[in-house]
Amino acid sequence: MGERIGILAGSGAFVARLLSELQGKGETCVVVGVEGETERELEGRAGSFLWVRPGELGKAVAWLKSEDVKSVLLVGKVRPAALLAKEHFDSAARLIWEKTAPKSAAQVLRAVILFLEQNGLEVRSPLPFFEPFFCRQGVLTGSSPSSALLEDMDFGLSMAKRLADWEIGQTVIVKEGIVVAVEGLEGTDRAILRGGELAGPGVVVAKAGRTEQDVRVDVPGVGLDTIKALIQAKAAGLAIEAEGVAFFEKAEALALAEAHGITIAARRLPEGGG
Repeated sequence: MGERIGILAGSGAFVARLLSELQGKGETCVVVGVEGETERELEGRAGSFLWVRPGELGKAVAWLKSEDVKSVLLVGKVRPAALLAKEHFDSAARLIWEKTAPKSAAQVLRAVILFLEQNGLEVRSPLPFFEPFFCRQGVLTGSSPSSALLEDMDFGLSMAKRLADWEIGQTVIVKEGIVVAVEGLEGTDRAILRGGELAGPGVVVAKAGRTEQDVRVDVPGVGLDTIKALIQAKAAGLAIEAEGVAFFEKAEALALAEAHGITIAARRLPEGGG
């Protein structure tokens, strides 16, 4: 029997994939699922499983330690808006909330990681599992983008990098050199829809990570749901930071984008970022 690895699981298809990969190596996955975030089907696949409500951090840590877990991975998405629903915060979560400033999602997660490590749980980097999902620079769909589209992509990425570094969000929606919408608490997909409503067909979406990205805290990603949002918004293109934003469900997502005439490219930011 392999190591007992704790997983603090959010939402997204990658969580189930990671679970399968670890179990395939003979490791036992001890999973903490968050009510309203984690997919229900994970419960039946884990070696051990515990449901917690958002903010029940002390309960999660005590259970992981009782399960003889020594290291944990934080994977999957948790809606930033959950930070504002504090009715289920336990004493550990409340203390972290009170001491953390500014209260961005990334800052709160860094404080959570510190709390886990202070309680004897090593927080492992998930980067080895994410590396196959990063894209090298290039156009990922079949059609060649126009110079105007590439200009919007690069402009959007430079703005997205700034946004990420300011701990606001990681996604910017632009059109003809104008910032139409920026990602807030609603998340990437809703920001895309809002941008489409504001500017109409032809918007370009850009997503980038922080200049100093701690992958234990967050790995920026896009996937099939992103493409569906682009279609609904009648977007012209999507630009992701090359080797900085993970692309999940890539083959299916690219096929769907091409069917709707959406150009997707992985682009490098110039030296100095934005």
